[in-house]
Amino acid sequence: MSKAIPLSYGIDPATRGYHAVYRDNEVNHCPGCGRTHWFLGRVLAECAFCATALPLADTAGRGQVASFTVTRRPRQPQFAHAA
Repeated sequence: MSKAIPLSYGIDPATRGYHAVYRDNEVNHCPGCGRTHWFLGRVLAECAFCATALPLADTAGRGQVASFTVTRRPRQPQFAHAA
C-alpha cells in the first residue's frame, strides 16, 4: 500500500536555502565573479563583467527604462609620498 500525502503538505520557504537577489541601496557582490557593477532592468540585475543575472528583491515601482549602477570602493594610494 502506498501512503497518502496529507492535504497540508506544501513548500516551506524557510527550508529552501540560500536565495541570491539584488537589493537596492546595498553593495551587491556578484556570486559569479565578486564584482559590484550591475546593469539593472525591470525584474533582473545583470553583472556587467560575467553576465550573471539575479532577480530584483523589490520589483514594485520600477519604470520601463533600464539603469546602470556602479558601486566604487575608496581609492587606495598607489605610491608612497616622499616627505
